[in-house]
Amino acid sequence: MRREIFTAEHEAFRDMVRSFIEKEVTPHHEQWEKDGVVSRDVWLAAGRQGLLGIDIPEEYGGGGDPDYRYYLILNEEMARAGGHGPGFAVHNDINGVYLNRLSNDEQKRRWLPGYCSGELITAIAMTEPAAGSDLQGIKTTAVKDGDEYVLNGSKTFISNGILADLVIVVAKTDPSAGAKGVSLLVVERGMAGFERGRNLDKVGMHAQDTAELFFTDVRVPAANLLGQEGMGFIYLMQNLARERLSIGATALTGAETAFEQTLEYCKTREAFGRPIGKFQHNRFTLAEMKTEITVARAFTDQCILADNAGELSPEDAAMLKYWNTELCKSVVDRCVQLYGGYGYMTEYPIAKAYQDVRIQTIFGGTTEIMKEIIGRSLGV
Repeated sequence: MRREIFTAEHEAFRDMVRSFIEKEVTPHHEQWEKDGVVSRDVWLAAGRQGLLGIDIPEEYGGGGDPDYRYYLILNEEMARAGGHGPGFAVHNDINGVYLNRLSNDEQKRRWLPGYCSGELITAIAMTEPAAGSDLQGIKTTAVKDGDEYVLNGSKTFISNGILADLVIVVAKTDPSAGAKGVSLLVVERGMAGFERGRNLDKVGMHAQDTAELFFTDVRVPAANLLGQEGMGFIYLMQNLARERLSIGATALTGAETAFEQTLEYCKTREAFGRPIGKFQHNRFTLAEMKTEITVARAFTDQCILADNAGELSPEDAAMLKYWNTELCKSVVDRCVQLYGGYGYMTEYPIAKAYQDVRIQTIFGGTTEIMKEIIGRSLGV
């Protein structure tokens, strides 16, 4: 079915993004996977191309366009190319929302120009070794001391963690206040006591740096408090819908890409004297996947329009994230089976996709948490 949510300007932007990926991402991605991290050059190239901070006001070096569809197109094309290394979506779709909405004028002048140019790479540090989905269970603390906060704790599974110059850290400024005692602090590269641990060895997404972060008596200026003290948990809940939309939409593109590649393979790969797509079981498998993807696409595009209008609800975002990530995992698994032994060889994109997609039902809130959010919205 033809997608109806894009204008001619969006499609021209898509062409530009594809050219950028072809030049700046695809030729280097294999090396980045070996290195476990991308070059900072690709961030600077993305900044020069205007792909970072599209919604940030022009006075700070951004594009000044709040239309989320531009970020969506970037995410879709990166997923289609298997370009999981550069953590642009974390920077744009997640961290940019916090920095743009919550920063005061002084903070915007200090951070946003580098954010848009790619000179300041960002991360957000929520997950801890003993607190993943349970954000209220975090142990990291930030104790006020004059005009500074003394930050102590550790975080793990932090995307962009090795490269990050700015880290939005979720910490308890009042441990006795529960969710009302959580605040957001921006920790900057080079602050004494801020250290990075391992670049974690993951099952997939090897080109994207994912790190442990440690904070030992880090003295963070009170001027680096993002928003209001004690409002951090509310800010997180307000912004998680966008994060889940981003993950779900990208997952669907991953499913579409895997299907398209597998369909072509089934037309050309022969067994018993004919293309394997001619066998009824395989044809039915392809028909099932095509139908599931087409139905998911309709709901996904409606959610994208709802988000653009400021109307995407937490439960709809949870449904999208749950359904699309589980669908992507299922589609890729079936595609590997259709490839047979070749599907297990890492020189084939489908094998890499099999490794990369497994995380999608976990990060950004597990499938189980998504079902809990949906269930609570039903009043049961």
